[in-house]
Parts: sequence; structure tokens; C-alpha cells
Amino acid sequence: MRVQTFRQKTGLGGAGENHEHEGERLMRIAQVGPLTEAIPPKFYGGTERVVNWLTEELVALGNDVTLFASGDSRTSAKLEAVWPRALRLDGSIRDPNALHMVMLENVRQRSDDFDLLHFHLDYYPFSLFTRQTTPFVTTLHGRLDLPEHQPVFRTFPKVPLISISNSQRRPVHKANWIRTIYHGVPEKLLTPRPVKASYLAVLGRIAPEKSVDRAIRIAKRCGIPLKIAAKVDRVDQEYYDEIIKPLLDTSDVEYIGEISDHEKSDFLSGAIALLVTIDWPEPFGLVMIEAMACGTPVIAFNRGSVPEVVDENITGFIVEDEISAVSAVDRIPLLDRRQVRARFEERFTARRMALDYLAAYRSIMQVGAPHLKVVSGTELTPA
Repeated sequence: MRVQTFRQKTGLGGAGENHEHEGERLMRIAQVGPLTEAIPPKFYGGTERVVNWLTEELVALGNDVTLFASGDSRTSAKLEAVWPRALRLDGSIRDPNALHMVMLENVRQRSDDFDLLHFHLDYYPFSLFTRQTTPFVTTLHGRLDLPEHQPVFRTFPKVPLISISNSQRRPVHKANWIRTIYHGVPEKLLTPRPVKASYLAVLGRIAPEKSVDRAIRIAKRCGIPLKIAAKVDRVDQEYYDEIIKPLLDTSDVEYIGEISDHEKSDFLSGAIALLVTIDWPEPFGLVMIEAMACGTPVIAFNRGSVPEVVDENITGFIVEDEISAVSAVDRIPLLDRRQVRARFEERFTARRMALDYLAAYRSIMQVGAPHLKVVSGTELTPA
């Protein structure tokens, strides 16, 4: 399945661009994404959106890319549809692991067709793909600080991994980290709009670890309206009903609900700042660079990747508590929104992300498959 106009819709690629980057050989790459959401997702879905942007940029750079995903995905790559619909939207599916196992086996059977396999499925590929010869890498998109993660990485110490921030690595620092590659957004997907900034904003997901109640209290202390564009997952409904909903009974706090990418430029451009009031070790925090793409400063709590993503006094402020966040709001006029956008273009575009991944792929291919050795010609045994 090919969608010829997708790159034009997202600002990716371009006619006549040089597909050979610095004379390096183009690659046959498999991108293996989650089946939970379509790629790209219709609304929320951070991992799926990153997989989409990376895939499109790799294609725009001239590589031969196959995307393993749900059948309702839209891509300029070759689409291998494992299931007709995203599993979150398919009410008939009660065991998503079953279909992910089918997809992994499909990838294994086709592994000789590719120079490299790139997984976005946490640790699920580790066991199966250490038993074949095509080089592979996994980008870990989630938290790694749970106790059950430790035996996984002790069991698979040679599996090549890419982190999305240096802070994400800390709980499993002895894992086989190849490099850290920060997420990137297509340069023209989100852009500043000529609107007057008049409110504080929250974007993404309402959940206990996001501490949206903090954002509401900060906005009230500042006397500035707050707009919340976020989804509520079923697992977080109790938090929303008991903690957040009672705080919405005021004209100064507006709950918009989940918004799509084409609505974000207006929403973020109209914000004085994006409040990121997290209370957990966020591995990256895509909403921060989405705000920067619109020239909107970020006020974020000092957790997880925040010190790596936010450039203090340039793209925003890093704070420790609600009092310092209120003070940071007062200092927002000192920041230049044009510099916020410029720093986004320097650090967080999808093209930069794709070039970083290509460099990582080549380094992995040069090493080969260190977890296997050849015995008697074709027999493979663990090294």
C-alpha cells in the first residue's frame, strides 16, 4: 500500500532532492511498529507518530523501507499489514499479544529481505531475533525503572538498543546501548501561527503521572486561563473523575479533549507556555518539542528527560515545584519565540532523527551479529 501524497501533506521529502546522503549506500530497512494504533495514529499515540515520521524520512532519503503495521496505516513505504485495523479501535480483539506474535514471526520469515530490522516493540523481539542473522535494533520508547525490567536486560545483555534520552538508560545502564537518538518532528508539520498568546496549555494525556492537577493550580495562581487538550485512557478514568473533573468547574479552565496534529499549531501558538507538570521519569516527552516547533516556550518539572530537551532560558524553564513554576510564568516574556522555533529546527526535526538512525544502522551492520557465531558453515549457535 503506497500513499503518494503523504509526504506533501506532512512537509516531508521534496521533488528532486538528493537521495544519496554523502555517497553512502541506501538500505533495505524493516520498521516494525505496534499494532495498537495505526501509523500514524488518528489522535494520541506518541510511539506510532515517531515511527511514522522516521519511516517517511527514510523513504524521502531514498531507502527501501517496509513498514509492518496495521492495515489502516498510511505510508509512503511498503506496508505489510498484519491486521486490518488498529487494535485499540477493533472491539473484537481481547488479546493483542497474539497478533503481535504473528507479526514478529512474519518479520522473521522475511528477515533475509532486509539489511536491518528496526523494532519499536519494547523487549518482545529479543529472544526470537537473537536466533537469526539479520542485524536488528530496538528503540525503547517507555520507562525502564520497574523491577521486572532488570532480569530482562540481564538475560539479553548483547541486544543492541537505542534510547530516546540519556536519562531513560539510568535504571539499566549496563544494557547494550548503541546511542541516544532524540525524537524529531517534521519541520513543516507544526509551525508558529500569527495569533496572540493568551492562555497556558496542557497537551497529551490526563494521567496521575502527568499531574494535570498541578497545572490547574499553577494557572490559577498566575490568574491566567488554562486550556487542556488531552485524552483520558480507560485506566486513568478514576483519576480524571475524582481529581481533575472537580477542578474544571470554573470558567478559567477549559477541557478541550484530544486533538489531532492539524489542530496543534493553532492550539500551541495561542499558548503563553506549555506546562509539563510530570511526576515520573518521562523517557522523552514529545509534547515539549511540538510546542517548540510552534515557537511556544515550555515550563517543565525537572523529571526524566526534561533537562536534555529544554534549553534553560532559551526554549523554556525547568522547575522543581509549583511555586517555581509560577515564577517561571512571570519570566516567559523574557524569551524570544523565534529563538524557540530556531532551536527546534537545530535539534528536533524528523530529518535530523532519520540521519541519526541511519548512522546507527550502519554502525550496527559493521559490527554484524555479535550474538551469533557460525559453526560448520551454516549452523548458528549463541556466542
